[in-house]
Amino acid sequence: MNKKFYIIFIFLFFCFGSSKAQTRSELELQREKAFEEIAYVDNILKLTSQEKEQGINELRALGRKVNVRESVISGLNEEIDLLNSRIEINSLGIEMMEMDLEDLKEDYRKAIISSYKVMKTNPYIVYILSAEDFNQGYKRVKYLQQITKFRRKESELIVDLKNEIEKVRDMLQSDLMEVSQLRSSEQLQANLLKQEQSNQQKLINNLSNKETQLRKELQDKQALAKQIELAIEKMIAEERERNRGDALTPEQMLIGEDFADNKGRLPWPVERGVITNKFGKHQHPVFKYLTEDNIGIEITSNGKTVVRSVFAGEVSAITTIAGSNMTVIIRHGKYLTVYNNLVNVSVKKGDKLETKQIIGEVFSDPTNNNVSILKFMIFDTQYLDPEQWIAKN
Repeated sequence: MNKKFYIIFIFLFFCFGSSKAQTRSELELQREKAFEEIAYVDNILKLTSQEKEQGINELRALGRKVNVRESVISGLNEEIDLLNSRIEINSLGIEMMEMDLEDLKEDYRKAIISSYKVMKTNPYIVYILSAEDFNQGYKRVKYLQQITKFRRKESELIVDLKNEIEKVRDMLQSDLMEVSQLRSSEQLQANLLKQEQSNQQKLINNLSNKETQLRKELQDKQALAKQIELAIEKMIAEERERNRGDALTPEQMLIGEDFADNKGRLPWPVERGVITNKFGKHQHPVFKYLTEDNIGIEITSNGKTVVRSVFAGEVSAITTIAGSNMTVIIRHGKYLTVYNNLVNVSVKKGDKLETKQIIGEVFSDPTNNNVSILKFMIFDTQYLDPEQWIAKN
């Protein structure tokens, strides 16, 4: 095997290994966070099922759990693919190095035999003393030293290559064991997913039998959502009317630019929670022929849950909406964030806020085992999808 190919292999191996190790580390971190979210959703579902029949919000929470479980399985499969790729490279590397080792051994064997023949017919001392002059004798000594050094290097290279082969073999065995463990984990997660999908379908079937009740709940919710939307739009319009003709101050412009620059990295408005209702138009979780259209997202938590500003800004408006508790609007330059279904609001209009500063608490529903649902919105010239702005959990 040409040594050039061996060198290329070593280069590719280390480049591949370092980049994939980082990717695997990221996948493992994502899996750890996913398991934390699954455990959190489990806790919400267990608590809500203790006191009442599960409803739409519980179905959405279960749906979120199914989605996260699917992402875990997908991540496990990605890890398996990465390890299989490394196993292929390691196997190829061992094959190349073993061929190279055989070539080195053969070269070394030939060199030893050749040296032995020379020594037998013409010992080193005779070879040196038979020189015509001192100069030639010195050159013969250096030549013999180079031959000895070459043989020593050859023997060292053989030993080093053997050690390298053993290292790669150990890594190969370790990767094979990890693949086996990951496949076991993947099968376990697949079984759990199947059970959760079954539970999800049972809950859908149970809720489908209550179509009249659910339709009434949906109509009430849509009416309330419309009322909230109109109230918020009125507040925004009033706030814009007050500031008509007034350009944003340099400080407000800078805050707005910073807010935009942090898209996808904003902190959550609550420390822990699960998104149980997404932004925009989507199918009803039970009746597929019905659609919902949300101007924000709903984040479900349990028990006392403090709400915090997702970015530095100024409290623009605070109001009470019948059936939906209190709403706080915070200005961040040209952007507005809206926090609905609050109680115990601790800020007032005009207050300057820092990122993550507490503004109140989510209403905790005592009739639903203290489930807390925050409605969170982001507004520019139109409503934006908050999930695209806040950091991935």
